[in-house]
This record gives sequence, structure tokens and C-alpha cells, in this order.
Amino acid sequence: MKALVKYAAGPGNMEIREVPEPEAGPGQAKIEVREAGICGSDLHIYHSDIAIPVRPPVTVGHEFSGVIAAVGEGVEGWKPGDRVVSETAYHYCGICDYCREGFYNLCVERRTLGYWFNGVFAAYTAVPAARLHRIPDNVDFTSAAMTEPAACVAHAVYDLCRIRAGDVVLVNGPGAIGIIAMQMAKASGARVVAAGADVDVKRLEMAKKLGADLAVNVQRENLREILDGITRGYGPDVVLECSGNAHGINSALDLIKKRGWFTQIGLTGKKIEFDIEKICYKELHFSGSLGSRNHSWRTAIALLTQGKLNLAPLATPKFPLSEWQKAFDAFERKDGFKVFLIPEK
Repeated sequence: MKALVKYAAGPGNMEIREVPEPEAGPGQAKIEVREAGICGSDLHIYHSDIAIPVRPPVTVGHEFSGVIAAVGEGVEGWKPGDRVVSETAYHYCGICDYCREGFYNLCVERRTLGYWFNGVFAAYTAVPAARLHRIPDNVDFTSAAMTEPAACVAHAVYDLCRIRAGDVVLVNGPGAIGIIAMQMAKASGARVVAAGADVDVKRLEMAKKLGADLAVNVQRENLREILDGITRGYGPDVVLECSGNAHGINSALDLIKKRGWFTQIGLTGKKIEFDIEKICYKELHFSGSLGSRNHSWRTAIALLTQGKLNLAPLATPKFPLSEWQKAFDAFERKDGFKVFLIPEK
């Protein structure tokens, strides 16, 4: 079958290759991939500037939806034809303090689908059946393929942050992750301000369409004045920083309310400078966010089922797997929202 393979370490070194179709080993499910989304980390794998362990040659990709094609020995509760998504933590030790406390995302032995084990930019993948989640009947394959980024945001928003009804939440970066974060904040009863720049004009329009109370182009409008006007000069209660941009991070640290909650979701891809004394002087609750937990997946699926997450409009543009380079280029240019690759057999 055709697969997009990172075949060696170093920048680039990625191409379509013919690889063996996987089999469902003991405890595994073989899944026919229906739709797959490109994550920012896939770009980092391409450029070889990501800290998460990668083991070439490896089929890339970890955001997907599909149908079980076969199950291996010992698998119970799943059968061919079941519509599924899968957690990306293919392997973790299960016995360290982090795993035992439910934070397997921090396990030092964590090895990830599409990084260490063959991923989903292919017609088929095989994963441990213990990582599967059933796609609800009222959720389509396109929306389901974005469960993974939604789970990552759920971890950031619900495990690492505190949003109360009536809070003002600033979401920096109105890409797919930012718009998912915006919708989750709205589900908690917050008033949400989505902020972006000239390059984000269409994204800001989408954020407004999908529920943002205000969508602000910081290159055309004064974000501080707008926030001061709706917070009596205190600033937003919460910042969900999804841009991974140094200027955006520093600006948000200036704007946030004292004793506010700041969660860094977007990865910068490089070291940046910011004034850590702002965290001290404002007594901020400041947290980074990495990946997701089992609980995060169940939360994301519940929100999809209840209609509190509207993800289908974000699935654009879509490319066949053979046009992966065009898809990656579109992602880097910020064309569209969540760029998809459709497998080819």
C-alpha cells in the first residue's frame, strides 16, 4: 500500500513509498483509514525540529477516523465494521507515577503513533485495541478525524485551566486548535475573544461563525482597548494561547488579568524570549500542555455527540495522499483550517 514515510532523520526525508499492509497482531486492531488530518507536529517531523522521539523509517500521521478491518487474537468488544478513532499514545509503561495517576502523556516511555510506530497517512494502520474509541452514530468521519486535536485541547482547557461561566477568555491564534479551544470555552459559559492578524482574516470570520463573541484583528484593532472595555480594565480571566507566536505570547502576558489562568497550547517550534517576572508579579496560573489523556478523548467525544463542538467546517482543504507536499505547503501557508489527506490504496 502507499504510505507517507519519514525515511531518515534530518530535514525533509519524507516521501510516498510502497509499504507492507499491516496485520492485526495480538491485542491489536487493523483499521482502514477513512480520513486523516495534518497536525502541526507532522510539519515538525518533516523539518526534524520536534522534541518527541521519532524512529525512521516510519509512516507519519496520527489524526484520523476509520473502520476496523480485522482484530487480532485476544481482542474483545470490537469487530470488523466498527467505526473508530484511536488515541495516539501507542505505548507507555503503565507503572510509573504519571501513568498510574492517569497522565500517561508524560510517561518517559511514551511512544507515539506516527512518530515511533507506523501511523495513518496510509490506507491501513494497526493500533492496540485498548486505545480505541467508538465514533458515535451522529458523528461523521470528517469530524471524528479531528477527535485527536479536540482531545488535546480538552486536556489543556479542562485539566490544566479553570474556566467559569461568565469568564472572559482570550484565544490567541484562530487556527483549527484555537477555534476548537474557543468552542470548548463557550461550552463552559465563557465570553470568548478570538485574536489573530491579517493572515488570519478568514480564520477570524470562521471563529465568529462558530461562536466567538468577538473576533479581533490585532493589526487593525486595539486589542487592549477592546478587552479593557469588556473587563472594566482588568483584562481577560483566561488566556488559551494557540498561536505559538512569541509576540502573541508576550502580548497575552501583558493583557491577562492578575491571578488569571494562562495555558500555552500552541508549540513555538523554537526557543523564545518572554518576561517570566510577569508571571510572578501577576501571580498567574501558568501551564504548558502536552497531548491528551484517556479522559480527554472521552470528553471530546461527548462534546461532539452533544453538538457542542462543530468541527466539520474546519476540514478544508482536502488532498489525496499523493499530493502530500501540496498539503504540507498549504498548511505552512495557513491556507484553510485543518488540512486533510485522503488515503489512496
